[in-house]
Amino acid sequence: MTIDTFIQLLPELNKAFIQTVIMVGISLSIAIIVGLPVGILLYVTDKGLFLENVWIKSILGLIVNLIRSIPFIILLVALIPLTQAIVGGTIGPVAASVSLSVAAIPFFARLVESSMRKIDKGVVEAAISVGASPWLIIKDILLTEAKPGIVQGITITTISLIGYSAMAGVVGGGGIGDLAIRFGYYRYDEAVMFTTIIILIVLVQVIQYTGDLIAKTIDKR
Repeated sequence: MTIDTFIQLLPELNKAFIQTVIMVGISLSIAIIVGLPVGILLYVTDKGLFLENVWIKSILGLIVNLIRSIPFIILLVALIPLTQAIVGGTIGPVAASVSLSVAAIPFFARLVESSMRKIDKGVVEAAISVGASPWLIIKDILLTEAKPGIVQGITITTISLIGYSAMAGVVGGGGIGDLAIRFGYYRYDEAVMFTTIIILIVLVQVIQYTGDLIAKTIDKR
């Protein structure tokens, strides 16, 4: 690819990159805000835990599993009416964020639950024995001990959302993946395809490295 070709492509790349950041940023934020408490509930309501509740555990687990079992491209199309109702349209990165958020919430929730299952139950039992409240146990023990795992979960979710955002281009979501499909695939432009692949690889590597570094830094074990 020549310098002239790259310069001509730069405005489209900048636009696509910003669209990807918007999609991933919105959906990741919602996934953390909603998925974190869902993941905590999935853990603390399990059998033998201090907030054991078979109904909450079963219903919440069923909903999470149902959403996770639907391929994202199908979920994307199925949620078009919901997207229309929430944002008033179905085109653009903000509209695509609705489906991305719905897919990311259960995904992140399971990662949170998994990270909490790695905590030594003896620590939780000791807190219960001294009369610590459920909120105190969640805030000062579970979230503190599971913090490195949660950070890694955020990293994995972010990378997955970047992959999902490429499919969001099917319904006009935009982004780097959409640019690769429209120009690189439909127009057989190898320069665009190669450039977008490089950008995605670099982006994912930076996110993975940063997430691993943060997780190691806050891991006091």
